[in-house]
This record gives sequence, C-alpha cells and structure tokens, in this order.
Amino acid sequence: MRKLTRVAIVAMIVLAISTSRTATENATDLIVHEWGTFTSIAGEEGHAVPWFPLAGPPDLPSFVQRAWNVPPKARCIATVRMETPVLYFYTPHELVLNVNVGFPQGFITEYFPRATVGPAHVEPSSITTAGFRSTITWDGVRIVPHAEARFPTESAPNHYYEARDTDAAPLLVGAERERFLFYRGVGTFPLPLSARVAPGGEIEVANLGSDEIPALLLFESRDGQVGYELHPALADRATLRPPALDDEPASVRTTLEQILVAQGLYPKEASAMVATWSDAWLEEGTRLFYIVPQPVVDRTLPLEIDPAPARVARVFVGRLELVTTATLTDLEDALWTNDQARLAKLGRFLQPFGNRPPTRYLRNGEYADAVGDGALEVTWR
Repeated sequence: MRKLTRVAIVAMIVLAISTSRTATENATDLIVHEWGTFTSIAGEEGHAVPWFPLAGPPDLPSFVQRAWNVPPKARCIATVRMETPVLYFYTPHELVLNVNVGFPQGFITEYFPRATVGPAHVEPSSITTAGFRSTITWDGVRIVPHAEARFPTESAPNHYYEARDTDAAPLLVGAERERFLFYRGVGTFPLPLSARVAPGGEIEVANLGSDEIPALLLFESRDGQVGYELHPALADRATLRPPALDDEPASVRTTLEQILVAQGLYPKEASAMVATWSDAWLEEGTRLFYIVPQPVVDRTLPLEIDPAPARVARVFVGRLELVTTATLTDLEDALWTNDQARLAKLGRFLQPFGNRPPTRYLRNGEYADAVGDGALEVTWR
C-alpha cells in the first residue's frame, strides 16, 4: 500500500507541474536546462546554521578553475553550499551566447570553462554583508550542436563526469570544451523552508516563503538500511513521520529521477544529476530533500543569457541535513571509543554535528541521559 501511495504522489507531482508550466516563446529556438543542489544543516529550531561547507578534500578534477578572489576554504563559513549547478544548451543551430549568473549573499568558488568572476576581492564576512553580490560571466560561449563530444578528463574517476551523459550540445569557451557550464559556491541566502526534529522523532516542516514547494522526500540511511517518505507539495506546514527502513537505494534513485523529470528536466539530465550525487545523497544519516521553487532559484541566482532562450528550466534540489537522536548517539559512541572510521563517515558534517548538545553523557563508566552537568563537550581546533 505504501508503494502505491508513493506512485500516486509522484503522479500528482507530475500532473501539478505539467498543468502549470508555460513556455515563453522567443526569437531563438534555444532551450536551456539547469540543475544544482543547495546543501545546508538544520539547527535545533529547524533553520540553516553556519558551518564550514568547503571542508574536506577536493572533489573536482584539477582542470576545474578555482576562483582566485575568494578566501581560503578553511575560512569560508556559510549556511549553504551551492553544489554543482550545470547549464545545458539545446539548439539545432550553432550559436554564440553571453551568460551571466548573479549570486547575492554568496560567492563563486569553482567553475569551468574559463569565466570572469567578480568582485575582484572578497572577505569571509562579505557574504553576510547586506547588498553583497558576486557574479560569474562567460562571454562568447559557442554552442556547437554537431561537434565531437571530446572533453577533458583525468585518469582518476570523478563524479563530475556523470553530468556529461546527456544530449545537450557541446560548447566552447576559447579553447576549452565541455558539455555544460559549471559553477559552485557558498552563501548565506535564506532557504525556502525549515525542518525541525521534534522530541518524538517527527520532522516538522514549514514553508518560509510564498511559493509552494513542489515536492519533498524524507530519507534515512542507518547501518546499511534505507527508507524514504514522499510529500507531494508544501504550501504551509507539514509533519513528516520517520520512514521505515525497508527500501532499496535503487528505489530512492528512481523516485528522485521521476520528481526531477516532473519539474522539467529531460530524463537523461535527471539520471545524470542523480548519478552525480547519489553516493552523497544516500550516505549515512537523515536528510530532507525538496525541490526549490524556480522563482526562489531565479532570485537566488539571477540568470541572464544573450540572446534570450525560448525556454529555461532551472531545477534545484535542496538538501537539508537533520540531526536526529540516532545521529547524535552514533557520533557520541564514535567519539568515546575514538572510532575514526565512524567519525570519517560524517565528513564535512562532523564539526556542525559535534556542536549540537549531546543526548547522553558518561558517568561512572556508564551512559546516562544528557541533563545538567557532565554533558559531553567537543572542542574543534
């Protein structure tokens, strides 16, 4: 019954999007599609908290450009990691375009092909300064629909390459070839929702804006078992139950692809996005995935393309990490036993998770509820 309910929810999402989508005709026959991810961590009250979103080893090929004007990664404190937006272009004819993306309350950290990134210099505090805005501009982007799909690679595998597995036209910027325009950054812009873990384990979700959130998926992976629950749309508030851990990763990936196609991506694009991020999306822990309304994307990352395309679809997935009792208990166990392998699983989330109040503390060699004095304290250096 629960599987049938999920199918019905996905069908509702598809119907709602297809009946509301409109196409703006223009002088060109150019179609532009974009996908990306906003990754954040929910605090105790459900709102995104500051963290070091760029902590950890590099995860991009060395040919990807690193922005020279931004602070070192170790100093970048933000509330959102803007992960791997890619812009695809579809046209039967060769075109030359100029593309600009603005980023209020954020700055660009990596990109490819070569681009111009501004302003010339930013401080770590710039993204919290009212009115701050960074930009990335590609001038003279040559869209070559019938060109050979020959792009830079390295010998080591990398999830970056998954995004190329689409029918989008190859492009050239100077001598650099790619299937898409890629950029990444960090920011402190407001998210469209909050998600609070209630004492009973339910997730209390609130839409913080005026735009309906088209779809939500609550996911949990624990000790090799996974589960998820779907919610078709969120106009105001909802309470989501923790999912039963009786699903298969393939089922989660298929459902995510269906949701992405319902939002306007082509099937190959949806498959490429899920293939790019499935290892990270389905890793240990609990998180809420949601579709960011396109008006929110347009305000967060204003996009200008000259000449203007006939149609643009921008499909961004919000990933909000949830710190549940199970996550904190596992973290505390690993800290007490110095289990480095378990701590390494948390990766860049280790520091912000460790700053949360503990669920238990050790007294006289035995665990007890974390109340009063004696609570576990973690100091990060």
